[in-house]
Amino acid sequence: MENDLVLVIFGSFLGLLLLGAPIVVALAASALAGYWTLGIDPISMVQTAYTSVGSFPLMALPAFVLAGALMEAAGISRRLVDIAEALAGPVTGGLGMATVLACVFFGSISGSGPATTAAVGMLMVPAMTARGYDRAYAGAVTAASGGIGIIIPPSIPMVIFGISAMGLQVPVEAVQKHGEFAGLSIPKLFMAGAIPGLVMALALIVMNAVISRQRGYRGLTDTWRLHTLLTAVRQGVWSLVAPVIILGGIYCGLFTPTESAVVAIAYTVLVGVLLHREMTWAKARDALRATTWITGRVLLILFAATVFGRLLVEEEIPARLAGMLLGLTDSLNVVWLILIGLLLFVGMFMETLAAIMILVPVLMPIMYMLGADPTHVGVVVICALSIGFQTPPLGENLFVASGISGMTVERIVAKVLPFTLVSVMALLLIAYVPELSLWLPRVMGYK
Repeated sequence: MENDLVLVIFGSFLGLLLLGAPIVVALAASALAGYWTLGIDPISMVQTAYTSVGSFPLMALPAFVLAGALMEAAGISRRLVDIAEALAGPVTGGLGMATVLACVFFGSISGSGPATTAAVGMLMVPAMTARGYDRAYAGAVTAASGGIGIIIPPSIPMVIFGISAMGLQVPVEAVQKHGEFAGLSIPKLFMAGAIPGLVMALALIVMNAVISRQRGYRGLTDTWRLHTLLTAVRQGVWSLVAPVIILGGIYCGLFTPTESAVVAIAYTVLVGVLLHREMTWAKARDALRATTWITGRVLLILFAATVFGRLLVEEEIPARLAGMLLGLTDSLNVVWLILIGLLLFVGMFMETLAAIMILVPVLMPIMYMLGADPTHVGVVVICALSIGFQTPPLGENLFVASGISGMTVERIVAKVLPFTLVSVMALLLIAYVPELSLWLPRVMGYK
C-alpha cells in the first residue's frame, strides 16, 4: 500500500505537470488521489487548507507585496536607483553594476524577485540601452539581479520557509546523534540572508565587469562626483531610511516580521503622500489591484501545497526518502551537491513558494540527520531557488525583463547564462561555508 500511495501521489502530480496543468491543480488533484487511495474523507482536505492560512506570520505575505507595490508608486524605488547610479560612477559597466545595487536596495524593502525586477528594470533597461548597452544584455542583467530580492531581508520566501520548517519536528535520532539543534525563526532567517545576498550580488557585479570590459560598456562618468552622490542621497534619504526602519525594528525587537510589513506600508504612504508627493489615488488603486492578484495566486498554491505536504508527512514518506538517501551516502558534502542540483532543477520548472512548501517536509529530515543547521539550510534553499528566476522555462524574471526590454525570452536567456554560472558558484560557496549564513545571527545574539 505504501509503494502504491507514493506511485499515485507523485505519478499523478508529475503526469499533470507534463500535461501542462497549473501547479495548484497538479498539487490538489494528486493530494485528492492520495486521499481516495487511503479511503480518507476528502472533506479533510478543505479543513487542512483552511487552517493553512491561520498562521500569524503568513499575514506578512500580502503586506510585503503591497509595500513593494506602493514604494514604486511613491517614488522610493526610483530614488534608490538614482543612488545606485551615483555609486557606480566611472566603473566599467557602471549601469550594470547600478542595476545590481538597485536590486539589493529594493530587495531590502520588497522581498520579491519579480517585483524587484519590474521596479528596477522599468528604470534601468531604458537607461542602459540609451548608453549603448545591448538591449538583450540589459534585460539579462536585470533578470539575474532581480532574484537577489528574495535573499536580501525581508524575504517572502523566507517567511514561507520559516512557517513550513518550524512546523516540523526534529527527528529523535538526529538529536541523539548530533545533540540539540539551534533554533529557527523568521527574524533569524532574515538576518542569515544578508551576507549570502551580498555574496550573490558581488558575483553578478564581477561578471558584469568582465563582460562590460570585453564589450566596451563604459561607466556613467569619467570620475566619481561627490556633488552628484550627495544630491542623490539627499533626494533619496527617505528611501534609504525605509530598510533601516523595517529591519532595525525587527532585530531590535520593536515588532515582528509581520508587523514590520504593516509598518512598511504606513511609512511608504506617509513618504509618498507628504514628502515625495507622488502617491495618487490611481497609483494606490493599481498597487492594491496588483497585490490582490499576487496574494490570491500565492494563497491558492499555499492551500494545495499544504494539503499535499501534510499528506506526505502523515504517511511518513519524507522519512522513508531520507532513509533511502542516507543509505546511499552519509556525507554532508555529497548531499549538499545532490540537494543543490535538485533545487536548481526544480527551480527551472516550479514556482518558488510552491517548491518550498513541497520540498521542505522532504529535505529537512535528511538535513537534520546529517547535522546541518536549519537556518543554514533555509538560506541555501532560498539562494538556490532564486537562481530559478533566471532559468527557463519558468523563470519569471526572464518574462518580466522580456516585457520591459521588448526582446524575446530566447535572446535574454542567451545573455543571462554567464550570470547563472557565477550565481551557482556563489551558491556553492554559501553552502560549503556555513559561517557566511550563521556568523551574523550569532553576533546579533540568536541561538
